[in-house]
Amino acid sequence: MDRLLTLNKWAVFTVYVALDVVCVGMGMGVPIFCIALGFPVGWYIAARVLRSTSDLGSVLKRTVVQGTLTSAVTFAIMALIWGSVAPMLLDPTSDFANFGIPMILYEPKVSFVGWLVLMIFVSPFLQLLTTLFASHVTTLVWLMRRTQFSEQPNRGEPMMVAEEKPGDGGRQHGESQTR
Repeated sequence: MDRLLTLNKWAVFTVYVALDVVCVGMGMGVPIFCIALGFPVGWYIAARVLRSTSDLGSVLKRTVVQGTLTSAVTFAIMALIWGSVAPMLLDPTSDFANFGIPMILYEPKVSFVGWLVLMIFVSPFLQLLTTLFASHVTTLVWLMRRTQFSEQPNRGEPMMVAEEKPGDGGRQHGESQTR
């Protein structure tokens, strides 16, 4: 696991770009697998950042920046794939109804525009959201473990308990003796 988290950042980025291209191909141009790829990528980004710093502000800032970078890669791929069909909007003889996209807005040309917006802009944003969600959950788990381990006693040392003074019946300091 340590070896995976200490790889060269350019090698990791190259592997990510290759995985993103494979995910686009598996979805046949629809980036549903790229959106799902955001979950393990978010975990990896947070785990890698948490390895280098424990400052929460720095961790959150770096996960947002790196998550945005991964989303920008998907945006570039989607713009390359779906942007090439955008000139059809200017062609009055284009047959949008038989292009093969779902008629989500009941009118072929409007559905085509909606589909392009969904593929090029909304899908990379959804990938950013899944990446940030996974990185924030990873950071939260790390914070919970850190506070949990800092509250536990060290091995071999007895756990601290409230001292009982003779005659106070086990009351904590500051408690009154009203009966």
